[in-house]
Amino acid sequence: MKFHVVTLFPESFDSYLKESIIGRAISQKLISVAFYDPRKYAPKELKKKWPDGNVTVYADGRPFGGGPGMVLRAEPYIAAIEKAIETIQKEFEKLDAKNKKLAKPKKLAKPKIKLVYFSPAGEKFTTAYAKNAVTTFTDVIFICGRYEGIDARVQEIFKADDISIGDYVLTGGELPAMVCIDCMARQVSGVLGNFDSREEERISSSKVYTRPEVLIHKKKKHTVPDVLLSGNPKLIDEWKKNGN
Repeated sequence: MKFHVVTLFPESFDSYLKESIIGRAISQKLISVAFYDPRKYAPKELKKKWPDGNVTVYADGRPFGGGPGMVLRAEPYIAAIEKAIETIQKEFEKLDAKNKKLAKPKKLAKPKIKLVYFSPAGEKFTTAYAKNAVTTFTDVIFICGRYEGIDARVQEIFKADDISIGDYVLTGGELPAMVCIDCMARQVSGVLGNFDSREEERISSSKVYTRPEVLIHKKKKHTVPDVLLSGNPKLIDEWKKNGN
């Protein structure tokens, strides 16, 4: 599974993607994550080079109709999304060219791309959505906004899914993208040591326990439920089903 993130702040993903399960999945090439900074793909008319050599990219502008804050301009985002799509297509063409040179070439399936845009008004993200994305598509492009949002014409042009991770407002789309990458990656075979360890695929209680059997805190004993020590799988599953 390949993830592509269009964001002004790619460095905000660094620590998260290097750690734990996601970090291992990337190192094992079970998933990949690529970034596209809209400022790098902005047209020349939105760039100004200063005498000291620094370049300013005017990636936002005041909203038509008034209102607080700034709106991210369409041109840099369109260019970045098109670059992501172009990269996906070129990688496939390169792989296909190598495949055709083999003695017995295989028929390669063409890339299937899903585009996701984050907004508080979007459809709520679910595990079912994540499963469908992983089983149906080869590449997912996440479009991360900031400030008051991205010019709505970007959404009109690319017809991206409008997705929300909850009934609240965040500073940008980077955290939602991390949430989606995490949840989708879990659906990829091999990412979890045991595929059945996905919580959504097994009987699971909100309460879990480990050693010691008796925990003493402020002279009070807190014990593990007897059923979990019984060694009876049927009783344990029943206990978990009941939501204990």
